[in-house]
Amino acid sequence: MAFTAFRGMKPFPQLMFSLFVMVASLLVFLVLSMILAIPFYGIEGLMGSMSDTGMTAPESLGVLKYFQVVQSIGLFVVPPFVIAWLYHGNIGEYLMLDKTTSFPNYLYATLVVLLLIPLINFIGEINSQMKLPESFSGIESWMKTMEESAKLLVEKFMKVEHVSGLLFNIFMIAILPALGEELMFRGVIQRIFSGWTKNYHWGIWITAFLFSAMHMQFYGFLPRMALGAMFGYLLVWTGTMWVPILAHFVNNAMGVLGYFLINKKVISGDIEEWGTGSEQIPLLLFSIGSVGLLLFLIYRNEQAKTKMPVNQE
Repeated sequence: MAFTAFRGMKPFPQLMFSLFVMVASLLVFLVLSMILAIPFYGIEGLMGSMSDTGMTAPESLGVLKYFQVVQSIGLFVVPPFVIAWLYHGNIGEYLMLDKTTSFPNYLYATLVVLLLIPLINFIGEINSQMKLPESFSGIESWMKTMEESAKLLVEKFMKVEHVSGLLFNIFMIAILPALGEELMFRGVIQRIFSGWTKNYHWGIWITAFLFSAMHMQFYGFLPRMALGAMFGYLLVWTGTMWVPILAHFVNNAMGVLGYFLINKKVISGDIEEWGTGSEQIPLLLFSIGSVGLLLFLIYRNEQAKTKMPVNQE
């Protein structure tokens, strides 16, 4: 007999219960992961790695990566499947995993992410110059502290010397977030807000805002929100979750691989400056034009197909 107690809920209760499922799942996974880790790291090792001084210690890196993987699975990967089963019953249909699209659309989505680099760098440069009024200096100081802490942790994760470390980082930073964050944000939260507002544009942009805010990196807020919105439109236009998952994966994997190659001095770090500065205007214009064209091709190819529903029924 199908479990239907949670079906037909209004959007706001759906949102609140979805957040509850996320928190409950994370807590369960954290508790279990700590129990499983004690024989390997010991209680003191686990506690020490989570302190301010422990986070900068090289020996704590393995523990931090372990819990990063656990957090991704517990907070983003597992909850969408639970929520989809409770709200709809058919997980594949609810999360739009049972649909696909033509090969050109997957190719276009991949190219969009690659060609988007100058535009994202340009938006990021504007975002980095954000300055709050003097009366908000305390908030601005906190934001900068959070930004530096996040940057330090990401750099610790990304700095690896061998291909095995690179492959693990691709799994941890590209595969898990692409799968989990897209299923949770685009598959669940975007669906809820689209139903709430009866407008998928509102659903996409509200979700993109929350998606960027969740990362707690305020000086990269705008480019991350733009990426989130693009992932949302890719889902609506193609009707399949696999396109935004692929685009998200390519974006993150490109960052991991790029950092590795720059650290190895295989490629120049100048790629991070593409699209910024007056001399980069032609490249920026090319990025805007090519990305716009590819997104239009995806939209045109799929506009006659069934789109993402705005409600749950």
